[in-house]
Amino acid sequence: MNYLAHAFLAGPLATDRIGGVIGDFVKGPLPAGLDEALAAGVALHRRIDSFADSHPAFRRSRARISDARRRVSGVMVDMFYDHFLALHWQHFSPRPLTDFTAETYRLIAAHPAPLPAGFMPAFERMAAHDWLASYRDAGSVALALDRMARFRLRQPNPLAGAGAELLHAFAGLEADFFAFLPDAQAFAAQFRAQR
Repeated sequence: MNYLAHAFLAGPLATDRIGGVIGDFVKGPLPAGLDEALAAGVALHRRIDSFADSHPAFRRSRARISDARRRVSGVMVDMFYDHFLALHWQHFSPRPLTDFTAETYRLIAAHPAPLPAGFMPAFERMAAHDWLASYRDAGSVALALDRMARFRLRQPNPLAGAGAELLHAFAGLEADFFAFLPDAQAFAAQFRAQR
């Protein structure tokens, strides 16, 4: 999952949602300089990632990616699942997606504890351009993947142009997503309840 799914699966606590969004920017053992509540949100993010990596539907989605891009298939499927969540948001939440994303940006901007330094420049762009809601559009997902290819992954990498694979395997990926997300919701809720 990428930012949107992590924010959604984090549940009602603001610190879990913030931890879900910043999770990829926190390296090493926790608490990693974070306050306890944010560290718990990052721990939830990491557990969701581990759950996804072992889920049969997520594995099927990765297998749908071309051999040339198999090395970055996890990154691609994370983004594709954010696309399907944004596209089908009303199936999973009665709140409008733009209300959820605006609240997420407000929570992050208002959080008093320091957030990872590397996250803040990305967050400014994320909030200014509403990346989370923009994932409804397959073209925005393709653009995000192209940006990752240039700026976030070690060069050379096969991620550029990966948006075409979403369109090529759309129906299968969408079916995988619908098989995966309810299980991920149940897993995240159970993990939160056991803390």
